[in-house]
Amino acid sequence: MSRLASMGALNRPRERLTRLGAHALGDAELLAVLLGHGTRSADALSTALSLMERLGSLSALLGADPAELGRLPGIGPANAARLAASVELGKRALWGHRTLRPRLESAKDVHLLLLPTIAGLQKEVFWALALDTRHRLLKQLRVAEGSLQSVEVHPREVFRPLIRLGAAVTILAHNHPSGDPRPSEDDLNLTRRLRQVGSLVGIAVLDHVVVTDSAFFSVCEHRSFR
Repeated sequence: MSRLASMGALNRPRERLTRLGAHALGDAELLAVLLGHGTRSADALSTALSLMERLGSLSALLGADPAELGRLPGIGPANAARLAASVELGKRALWGHRTLRPRLESAKDVHLLLLPTIAGLQKEVFWALALDTRHRLLKQLRVAEGSLQSVEVHPREVFRPLIRLGAAVTILAHNHPSGDPRPSEDDLNLTRRLRQVGSLVGIAVLDHVVVTDSAFFSVCEHRSFR
């Protein structure tokens, strides 16, 4: 191998990772390592750079659909599956240390619980968190999914699984993909309605928390609920 070819090999993402560590690589280089190889018309790094340009940001990978990724030039089903698996492993490694039954005592606790789930979501999703008498999590229930700006929720869909689980109380939550955690008037009205239903069936609604990737808002601490 010529000296020039040897220098080129040393500058490849995989070789740089081996020599310098993963922290020394840029986002596109890390993606190139995951992709492994490119195509006849572009190497792995060029393919990774093209993917980053299409996504707009690395964080967009968090909510990317593997089927859609697989249709992008140079990616394909195998690489799309590899990328999706890497994202999921990262989430589990980051949050795997948490207790399986955390005690939820504040809106911040709810935000921390849901962060791995909401990362990258491009549509609103509504959850009911089933809690025991000590406010320990029994189960995280995904009740409904909607669009980018709204989600339709029916009381029966919220309370039927809570009753089945024997929940003592619940905390409701949904995400705002816009990044603004402030509740809408519809959010406030829904909270009032669900609190009334909760009183009837004997499962108190402790709070309704609106969450984003970087912020949260307690609906029940809103001035209209004080």
